[in-house]
Amino acid sequence: MARSKERTFGQIIRERRRQLDLTQEEVARRIKTSTPYVGHLESGKRHPSDKIVTRLAEVLGLDRRELFFLANPRAHALLNPPSDGNTPSAWEQFKSNDQLRRVHNISSEEMDMLSRAALLGEVRSPRDFIYILNTVRHAVGR
Repeated sequence: MARSKERTFGQIIRERRRQLDLTQEEVARRIKTSTPYVGHLESGKRHPSDKIVTRLAEVLGLDRRELFFLANPRAHALLNPPSDGNTPSAWEQFKSNDQLRRVHNISSEEMDMLSRAALLGEVRSPRDFIYILNTVRHAVGR
């Protein structure tokens, strides 16, 4: 998705606040700040601290990580540098690690499910697939 079409931090905050039928005053009270400050965040006139981002995520029911990156767009590039093309993806590393798959007794059906999860992106390490697998196993009672 092109950057110009993405919504800003302030737009997301305002939109979500309105969806929850909250006033700026109510949000300010819940995140322990002033009403004008919430207005400044929504209009892009102020930059939130990490503490405010966390409180806003909790109060508005938003993903804290995504909200952090919206508030700090340059941090995403710093933490996720473009791949040089020589480093295999986390999925490639995971599927070629026979020992890891044996230790966790991963079936072919589970590998198929994990391959689809890999298509969603944002999986940073082969160990993350174990977390995903254990979460799914827990959810289905295995």
